Amino acid sequence: MSQTGYVYWVIGLAFVAANLPFLISTLGKHRLGLAFRLVLLIAAYFCVGGIGFTIESSLGKTTGQGWEFYAITFALFVTFAFPSFVYRYLLRHK
Repeated sequence: MSQTGYVYWVIGLAFVAANLPFLISTLGKHRLGLAFRLVLLIAAYFCVGGIGFTIESSLGKTTGQGWEFYAITFALFVTFAFPSFVYRYLLRHK
C-alpha cells in the first residue's frame, strides 16, 4: 500500500474509533456515563495514535512532534466524534 493509502486508512480508523464510545449503548448491564465515554475517547485516541506511529515507523524514519501536533490531532479526533455525540446526547430517542 502507498503512503497515501495508509494516510486515508488511519483517518478512516480515527473516524470509526472516535465514534465508538458514544455509539456503545451499554457495557454489560450498566449504562455508561459521559465521563466514562470521554475516558474511552481518550483511550481510542492513543490507540489510533499508536497505530499511526507504528505505520510511520515501518515506512521509514519517524519525526519528532511537539505539543502543537498532539493538540491539533486531538481536536480533529474530537471533531470526528461529533456526529455520534449529537446522536447520543442531543437527539430525542423514543
